[in-house]
Amino acid sequence: MTSNLQFDPPNSLGYFESLVQSDASFPLLEAAICLGQMQSPEMDVQGVLLKIDAWQRRLLERVPKDAAPMAKLMLLNQYFFKELGFGGNLNDYYAPDNSFVHCVVQARRGIPISLAVVWLELAQGLGLDAAGVSFPGHFMVKVSLPTGQAVIDPMTGQSFGRDELVRMLQPYRPVGLGQESDIPLGLFLQPAPSRDIVVRMLRNLKEIYKSHRYGAQWLSVQERLVVLLPDCWSEYRDRGLAHALLGNHAQALSDLECYSVYSPDSVDADAVGRQMDLLRRQLAQSPQQRTRPPGRQSPG
Repeated sequence: MTSNLQFDPPNSLGYFESLVQSDASFPLLEAAICLGQMQSPEMDVQGVLLKIDAWQRRLLERVPKDAAPMAKLMLLNQYFFKELGFGGNLNDYYAPDNSFVHCVVQARRGIPISLAVVWLELAQGLGLDAAGVSFPGHFMVKVSLPTGQAVIDPMTGQSFGRDELVRMLQPYRPVGLGQESDIPLGLFLQPAPSRDIVVRMLRNLKEIYKSHRYGAQWLSVQERLVVLLPDCWSEYRDRGLAHALLGNHAQALSDLECYSVYSPDSVDADAVGRQMDLLRRQLAQSPQQRTRPPGRQSPG
């Protein structure tokens, strides 16, 4: 896709950036909902928040004040998966809508990480000690209970036992480990910071848009990844590649030059160098593109 049609409204990126400045006060749900403005600029973020708040109030009315954590967890899963009807979109798993919370809230279908964002909001509203888990290949949630830790599939509410988690981890086992019992399972069950959760959501979208060469959508994702990870130079590289796909030669060259300066020994240095040479030749043939337009600049 080489259209220069604007996919990302000018104010949505600024709104997103204002939310994610501090890890200490990172509003996971609101930041995740905001991603939907890439797809639907008119989407009402506050309206989605209010809908989830209404679910929260309804759920709280059903939970006795003295309910034990396990009882709260059972009531939450009954409400979320049975009454509200949330679950995995197995028929169209890789559809972009599955990563947009406003679409998930409307359709009650999504992928593990988008379902987890909504589930976590309800769980934490009940006072449960709940967190997301960036398990390889399948995002999960966990709840600390007096009897131990419950690791749960946000698509079904199913709890995973240790043996099942170890089996799921096998394809991702670090090289050099011995038997299954030697796998440091606990390292893969650490709570995922809110910033990391939104990054993972964006990278899911990135793979979809990049593979289909949807340049405008890919660029919108990259703009947010650069905001979230300002010192991750590969995201500047990929933003440059998205710009190049759209024919934005000056912006592309600026980002690729930034990447080459901060990652001079990268394995793709030669390929990036060739891309920059091509962009310079294209700019020489199109003098009007030599000046980068106002906008977020690459550092350095």
